[in-house]
Amino acid sequence: MPVHVERSPEHLVTVGDVDLCVTTFGDRRQPPVLLPCTSRLFWEDRFCDRLAVAGRFVLRYDIRDTGRSTAYATGSPGYSLRDLVSDIIGLMDVFELPRAQLVGFSVAGWICQLAALDHPDRVSALTLINTRPTSPGPADSDLPEHSERVMEFFAEARDPDWSDRAAVIDYGVELARIRAGAHGFDEQESRQQTTRMVDRTTNMASSMRNLASVDAGDRWRERLGDIAVPTLVVHGTDDPFFPYGNGQAMAREIPGADLLSLNGIGHELPATAWEQLLPAMLVLQPESMIDEGIGRQAGGGAATA
Repeated sequence: MPVHVERSPEHLVTVGDVDLCVTTFGDRRQPPVLLPCTSRLFWEDRFCDRLAVAGRFVLRYDIRDTGRSTAYATGSPGYSLRDLVSDIIGLMDVFELPRAQLVGFSVAGWICQLAALDHPDRVSALTLINTRPTSPGPADSDLPEHSERVMEFFAEARDPDWSDRAAVIDYGVELARIRAGAHGFDEQESRQQTTRMVDRTTNMASSMRNLASVDAGDRWRERLGDIAVPTLVVHGTDDPFFPYGNGQAMAREIPGADLLSLNGIGHELPATAWEQLLPAMLVLQPESMIDEGIGRQAGGGAATA
């Protein structure tokens, strides 16, 4: 019999001067897991349900300039990478979460790394998926850069007419295709997911362009040795966008980090990879974090966000 998972409606939560679009899964008295991403649809309902059934309170949200969260003029992001870090801490404050496991894919992995470095008392564990330890721009000389096929795509592809829904969907599907790994590309599934993303995004041009020009501030790779929470680095061996060597480097440089290699997976996280990812994520949170979840239950300190 299917297990019922408590799920909030999609809603906006004000954090400082921005609105972030949030959905929660499970009992908020349980240990929390935060899933920021460039579209909350990346984290499918089924994935979040499975985390909730396993005893986690899941908070999934659109970062700025994505989905239904606050959007900015195309080419003029009114925020820095550190502001995105402040957002995740502010969201935890709204929901009265003392600490949380942070899970970041790609660009969201930068946010999670910096949160662990700048707010170590608020992070109980890290899962970093297909990301890298450096910000937008050229990679460090010892790290692999975007693959040739990715570079060719961005050099040759023209931006679609952002007011043409069909053209934007086609562009998104081709971008997903170029990021796929050797395991294969499901065009129908990609088109369905891209369509849902386009239909719920306030400004697609800003969503696709602004993060590439955001002010990243100071480097942080040299500080990775200061991360002191259980960390899981997950990387597709066939990732053409942030190639596998980036994950290997982070796993070496973060003390005690484990590396989970997803064979044949590109810059993506297909459902076929969940069977490896979910168990590895669930063992990260230490007993102290479980105790905090029980403490919130006993204290009745649930947020009303």
